[in-house]
Parts: sequence; C-alpha cells; structure tokens
Amino acid sequence: MKVILPVAGKGTRLRPHTHSKAKSLVQVAGKTVLEHILERLQPLAVSEYLFIVDDQGEQIQQFVAHQLPQLPCRFIVQQQRCGPAHAVGLAAAQIAAGDDLLIVFNDTIFETDLRAIPQLCADADGLIYSLEVEDYQRFGVNVLRDGYIVDMVEKPDTPVSRLAQVGLFYLKDGARFMAALAESIAADERVKGEFYLPPVFMRLIRQGARFRAPLIDAWLDCGTPQALLQTNARLLQCNQAMAGEAHNCLLLPPVHVAAGAVLRDSIIGPNVSVAAGAVVERSILRDCILNRDVRLFNQVLADSLLGEEVQLVGAARKMNIGDHSLVIIQE
Repeated sequence: MKVILPVAGKGTRLRPHTHSKAKSLVQVAGKTVLEHILERLQPLAVSEYLFIVDDQGEQIQQFVAHQLPQLPCRFIVQQQRCGPAHAVGLAAAQIAAGDDLLIVFNDTIFETDLRAIPQLCADADGLIYSLEVEDYQRFGVNVLRDGYIVDMVEKPDTPVSRLAQVGLFYLKDGARFMAALAESIAADERVKGEFYLPPVFMRLIRQGARFRAPLIDAWLDCGTPQALLQTNARLLQCNQAMAGEAHNCLLLPPVHVAAGAVLRDSIIGPNVSVAAGAVVERSILRDCILNRDVRLFNQVLADSLLGEEVQLVGAARKMNIGDHSLVIIQE
C-alpha cells in the first residue's frame, strides 16, 4: 500500500500560528497534527508514504527525519496551487500497477479502525470515508443507493445526504484512480478554478467502479484555533500524561505536560497541553495549548493558544473592597 499525504497549504484559518510553520506541525494534545495522523496509519502495511509539500516542505522533511527516521517516505513539491486533486496527482509516477492507495488529508484527525479495510472493500473498488453531520450545507456529501455511492454533491442546499466526506479515501486500484485523475485534469474539470477529487470519483463511477462510504467514529477538526482547542480537549481524554515537573501545583485532569516543562505555584487544567521547555509560574490555565519554550508568569488564561517561545508576563492585582460590593473585571 502507498499512502498520499497532501500537507501543502498555508493554513490561513490557523494564523498567526501558521505564519512560521506548516499547519500539520501545529501541536495538539502533546503531539503535532501530523504525528496523530501517522499514528492512526500504523496498523497498515504501508510500503511508502508520499508527502505532497509546498515551500514549507523542508520543515516537514526535517521533522519526519528527526521524529520518525524509519518511516519509508518520499517528498514531492507542489509548485503550483491548483487544488487538492492536482496535489494528489503529483504522486502518480510513484503509483504502480497493483498498488492500493490511501489518501489522507491533514486538516482533520480521524478515528476509525483501518484494519477493517479488506472486509469493507471486499465487494467494492474503494472507500470514501464519511461522517453523518447535521450541517450538511458546509460539506461535500455522498449520496448512496443500495450501499454504494451514486452521486457527490458539494454543499447541498437540500438534505440529499448528510454523509460528509472527511478527507480519507481508499482505492483498491491506485493506478486506475491516477489514470482517471489525469483524465479529469486534462478535461479541465475545475470547481471554482481548482481541481477536486469528487469529479475524479464520479468519472470512475460512470465507468462502473463501485465505492462504499463507511462511517468513521470521530472527525476532529484542526483547521482553526477554536477547533484545535476542542480537539485538544477530546484527545486528552486518552492522551494525558505528566512527564514534566510540578511544584506546589494543582492539576485538574485531563492535562498533558511534556518532559522538560516546569510548573510552579499554579492551577493547571482541565484540557491543558504544555510542551517541552515551557515554564509556568503563579498562573491558572484552563482549555489551553502552550507550545515549546513558552514563559508564562502571573496569568489567568482560558481558551488560549500560545505559540513557541512566547513570553507572557502579568502582575497580581491588589484590591481593598468593602462589604456588599460588586466588582466586575472585564478585559
């Protein structure tokens, strides 16, 4: 099996955190988004990981070389931004006859058992993983008949389907898929100026291919700061750890404190991740992500995301308040 990971893209919705790093290297629950995704691929017998990168690709290459040196991988640079299907198509030369293929986009962290692929795909040519959603108008959806996909509708106005595509695709015949993708691009099948995967799948369906839409257990968005914090809280339920130092602190689980982080005289949690090298003193944190080498003193923070090497210093307030007073502090 080959795995294609399109990790290009500027991650504009995550700015300012993606001004200086690739969006797949943003931290959540003690690991990068990329690490969470790669962990979920471990049950598969993958012969090669094909990373589609942009001008920040060197960051990802260095990260993989340092953190996952045994990973069999290749890096392909996307020079032009022409859409997700164009990005996937750049790996065509690496897909040989007989290769099956998994395509994983990095905006979301999925939860599903990929070991079930052989059973799910026993009577199909591929799988387009889905999740039933209420706000179907925001997504591309799969329309089913007798268990197989017969149509795909982008952001439908009416509830033709609530099965949103989650950016996880399996193809039993990778070479056939790449041939259809090349045909789609040659036919200039663009949507709002870019090439997307649904026209490729619909081309295959018209040729007789059959695709199922298995449901995943969870779809954890990492595309915005607020979504990242929500995903952090979800992942910490099963990924909490206390490997750093805590002196005179109250920890309210779940929390993840990396080795090399130091906490003093603070209340930490729930739903807080603190990366290596961070120092937190005399502070109260809830629903926060602190990245590497943060320095935080005399702060009360909630729903906050601090990038690497941030220094945030406050001061304790002094008050003299009499009986029956009402004090409202707004910032």
